[in-house]
Amino acid sequence: MSPSPSPDPAGATGDYFSGLAGVYARFRPGYPATAFDFMLSGLAPPITAVDVGCGTGISSRGLAAAGVTVIAVDPNQDMLDEASRHPARPKVAIDYRRGSADELPVPDDTATLVLCAQSYHWFGSRETLEEFHRVLIPNGRLALMWNVRETGDSLSAGYERIMSEAQNQAQSRGRVLCRARSATPDTPDLFGPAHRERFPNPQTFDAAGWIGRARSASYFPPEGDPRREEYETALRRLFDTHARDGTVTLRERTEVTMVTARSRDA
Repeated sequence: MSPSPSPDPAGATGDYFSGLAGVYARFRPGYPATAFDFMLSGLAPPITAVDVGCGTGISSRGLAAAGVTVIAVDPNQDMLDEASRHPARPKVAIDYRRGSADELPVPDDTATLVLCAQSYHWFGSRETLEEFHRVLIPNGRLALMWNVRETGDSLSAGYERIMSEAQNQAQSRGRVLCRARSATPDTPDLFGPAHRERFPNPQTFDAAGWIGRARSASYFPPEGDPRREEYETALRRLFDTHARDGTVTLRERTEVTMVTARSRDA
């Protein structure tokens, strides 16, 4: 894979998000409909998608809105409980299941699409890709999706600087972090060539949402940590400098990398 994500220790990833489910559901950005259109284009219905590392169901609901049958998998029960409190629109049932990326609770040849939205950097490995290949039908698709911050303006650059410092502090205390925000599976025996598309996805925040977005990061200092107040003070100053009519807009794009599963006998 290029660049290669650093998989988390087994079982640790789910724990990193314990206690964050409500904040995550409220403040994490969604994904543009055009990104789902890209990954679903040309697939014949009915389509079944497995959303791996679904968290609070943000990407799962995006798939359901596109008319897809969704099996959503996550190791963290708090996240799954929060996801179940946010029904899809239109009201399509999403099948939430607790499980890990390397042992999906899904039978062979189930999925037309496997999606990892803002999650593949936690568990990407040869073993995981073999598991995705197992649950995909021949010629099914694997889509890796991230929201990526732009840094071409002073607001975005300032936000990136503060959040990178928070990452560095967490890592210095022994926390395992995965910084990769794009990847290309390098497994030609399992998947064909990669196709990548980018879609604008700007995010507008009021003051509460601005701080909430930062708090939703797994590495942001928890309550009681003295660095938390320091970072939040810096974020508020940045907000106050750039706010217009009480809001700021963070420039982001959504990147989707897609590959097609090769037949078992290829």
